[in-house]
Amino acid sequence: MTEVSRAADLLRAGELVAFPTETVYGLGADASNSQAIAKIFAAKGRPADHPVIVHLPDVSHLERWAIEVPEAAIKLANAFWPGPLTLILNRHPAVADAVTGGQNTVGLRVPSHPLALQLLREFDGGIAAPSANRFGRVSPTTAAHVREELGNSVSMILDGGPCAVGIESTILDLSGVEPRILRPGMLDASALAGVLGVAPAFGGVQGQPRVSGSLEAHYAPTTPLQLVSAADIAETAHKAIQANRRIAVLAMQPPAFSHDKLVWRAASANAAAFAHDLYARLRELDATGCDLILVANPPATEPWRAVVDRLRRAAAGSNRQ
Repeated sequence: MTEVSRAADLLRAGELVAFPTETVYGLGADASNSQAIAKIFAAKGRPADHPVIVHLPDVSHLERWAIEVPEAAIKLANAFWPGPLTLILNRHPAVADAVTGGQNTVGLRVPSHPLALQLLREFDGGIAAPSANRFGRVSPTTAAHVREELGNSVSMILDGGPCAVGIESTILDLSGVEPRILRPGMLDASALAGVLGVAPAFGGVQGQPRVSGSLEAHYAPTTPLQLVSAADIAETAHKAIQANRRIAVLAMQPPAFSHDKLVWRAASANAAAFAHDLYARLRELDATGCDLILVANPPATEPWRAVVDRLRRAAAGSNRQ
């Protein structure tokens, strides 16, 4: 029996299987089994009203999970699935409340990682799979991250190497009167507009569906994280060291100075490369034992929107502990 076949059997038996997607590693359970989904929430410490995304083998499974599917959803699915796009649609009556958080909508996507697709096709059904980490923490982009976070809470981890994208999918709501991005990802608004024919709006309206990763505090390291302008990062680090604090820095520029209380990591000036490395870098800096992580703010431009979103939530989450 192959690893993938064994993983599919475990899912059918109501167990949890972590697996790679192109975005981050997911903590998977049979999306038609409410008891199995409850194990996800227990392992992550996730609030019960927080919905999970259902991963599908291909677009032909879409209407098993959603009703009143608009033409725009089919166009987007054909254009971007498999890929890092989650569509929010009106749920099929058979979809469990455990999946939707009791809402009338459901989040669906087809991931592009070959191992994820192999598992989904072998399982031949929907797999509910939020990120395979404790709720609110930094998402995992390697199998080792999953082991560190969840240990024996998961029955099996499929190791597919580092994730290619590195941050979570774009979430697009198609259940309302206009297309609306509820969580930015590396598939940006201009790409979606090219298929939709109109530019999608962005989240922030009353009554919009609750979706994964949309809480103000999320993606957080244990160490407090502070966002600083690139121009001020060296001075901020130096002042903190003078106050006898150990400082970790993530910035696009090379170190401005060296000190035994300073850990400095240079980040890419390319948005996609920065996103790919982001969670691994935050985990690395979190493990240094420093008192504070300083991150230089990336550019406030559209290619960086998703990275800025993750960093802002990470800063909020790390400083609420």
